[in-house]
Amino acid sequence: MSATSRTILLVDDEAPLRRVLERSLSRHGLRVIGAGSAETAYELLAAEQPDALLLDIHLPTMSGLALYLAIVHRWPVYEGRIAIMTGDAEADEVRTWLERHQCVVIRKPFNLREVTDWLTGVFRIGEERARGGAEA
Repeated sequence: MSATSRTILLVDDEAPLRRVLERSLSRHGLRVIGAGSAETAYELLAAEQPDALLLDIHLPTMSGLALYLAIVHRWPVYEGRIAIMTGDAEADEVRTWLERHQCVVIRKPFNLREVTDWLTGVFRIGEERARGGAEA
């Protein structure tokens, strides 16, 4: 993955999982910003402009699904650049939400290749949009 100076915002309240993902993604040349809560993530987004976001569904005070909606409402540019991580993808409320909102789901437990493959796709689309905008 060619990810020169790409930044990922990783939102998960499980610190050990954040550390594993941070180490793995850093090895791919990515800068990873970690947040353990929805509130922290939202504050970071006001100061940072990550290239992609990984959100866990189960966060302490607000679900990752609600956080997703808050983010794309305030910063529409992130639509298509957010993946939801969950072990509950088959739960009724999650399935219903996903039917209404086109968002990538990375099911836990996942292998790191799934995450890096998704990120590669997000970066490729971003580069194509940038080139298209420059040619217009």
